[in-house]
Formats: sequence, C-alpha cells, structure tokens
Amino acid sequence: MVKLTRELVDPVMVAAFEGWNDAGEAATLAVEHLAKVWDARELCALTPDDYYDFQVTRPRMSVVNGLPGKVEWPTTRVAVATPPGVGRDVVLVSGPEPNMRWRSYTADLMAVARELGVKRAVMLGSLLADAPHTRPIPVTGIASPVELGAGYGLEPTTYTGPTGIVGVLHEALAEADVDTVSLWAAIPHYVAQPPCPKAALALLGWVEDLVEAAVPLGELPEDAVAWEANVSELTAEDEDISAYVRGLEEAKDTAELPEATGDAIAREFERYLRRREDG
Repeated sequence: MVKLTRELVDPVMVAAFEGWNDAGEAATLAVEHLAKVWDARELCALTPDDYYDFQVTRPRMSVVNGLPGKVEWPTTRVAVATPPGVGRDVVLVSGPEPNMRWRSYTADLMAVARELGVKRAVMLGSLLADAPHTRPIPVTGIASPVELGAGYGLEPTTYTGPTGIVGVLHEALAEADVDTVSLWAAIPHYVAQPPCPKAALALLGWVEDLVEAAVPLGELPEDAVAWEANVSELTAEDEDISAYVRGLEEAKDTAELPEATGDAIAREFERYLRRREDG
C-alpha cells in the first residue's frame, strides 16, 4: 500500500480531518501548513469508494479553457516530511472525515501506521467554544498514556459526548501502544467562518513541542493578526456582540490562564530557540 524508498526514522504521525472535527478549518490548515513548509511527499491514499458517500462529500472538478479538468475524489492522503535538522520523519494524514465504515477505515490507517513504524501520533481538532477572539486560543486534549500529556503541561479535557474520527483513531492507536495526543483548539463560536489562522498557530505550537521540531510559520502570524483585527472590527459594529465579547474576556482574564504559567513560558522559549537554530 505504501511506497517507501527508505525506512522512516523515528516517525511521528500528525493527522487532521475535515468536517465535524475541524471548526474554522484550523486543524486541516495546520496540517496543510506543515506539508508546505516541510515539503511533504505523498506516500499513499485510501480508496475513496470504501469510505465516502459522494452525495454527502462530493468530488470536485474544475473547468479550464472551457474544458472539464480532472475530477478530484475525496479521500484520505498520507504523506511524509523530513523537518530539517531534526533527525526524524513526520507522517502527515489528512482528508475528509469518512461517511461510513469507520472501523474498516481506522483499521486501514492503523495498518499504514504499523508499516511506517509510527510510535507517536498527534491528532489535531478544533471545536466551537465560548472563547474570546482577543485572547490566546485555548488548546485542550487527551493523551495516552496520561503521563505524556502531563509532561508537556497539556490542559486535559473533561468532555463527554459524541466523538468524531479523531476520537476513534485515538483509541485504536492507544490500544496499539502508540503514544497518542489529541489536541483541540477552541474557536470563538460567534466567528466560526473559516479559516481561523490564529487557532492553527495555537495547534502548531503544540506540534512543535510534541514532534520536537521547529515549524517555520511563514505568513501565519500576520494572517492571525489580520484575522483578529477583522473580527474586532465586525464585533464593534454590534453593541450586543461587543458586550458579549467583553463578558467572555472578563471571564477569561479572571480564570487561571494556562498560557501564563511558567511551563507555558518555558515552552515558548524552547520554540523560539528551535526556530533560531532552524534559521
């Protein structure tokens, strides 16, 4: 299934899925950014007919010079990247959440992970929440084993309820003794329109920690600043929304912010050093 020209070195899997798991398209934006800055090359793709209802997740086509182009079928793609100066490979998984046969789908991805020798996985997701756009994007999650997340200062979630393919795949990876972390960025629910570069940046910060590799950020910081400014401008036009945002800000500021802890400051400094060494 997988076309490899060499054995991967200590690979870490980073995965994100479009749809339910991807509010503001923050998770998939993060993986797309990694593929771009680390020059990832595709290894394989799952057979789309097995897992997608094409009336729900439709294929795409383009018309060029009056002629129909190649139809792009929705599928899950697996690529590999080698961050410079790190000494390990990163396996990137992305695609729409499957519409059916989730157990078979998970089994297929697990087979790929075993074949590639994956021993750590980072699952990315984003959800709508009561979070102000003017404050750092909260990131919560779960880790298996629990000590893995605690070692990185991950704020654990207490969520109970429906899950997506991220939760299903997390369970399968953990049962296969793969160290697995699922990260969820909180998108302000009053500005759910994608993309949300600020949330993608928050997720990439955690990817840097867990992969132990500097991530060139490119234009994402500027995009995040522009996104926040645009949202502030829009919310200022409606007094009710402005008052609501001020309430969220006050609630956030009176709570203990994980972003302001000593561990978080230390992580930021380590990221800064990685980027300097990478540059």
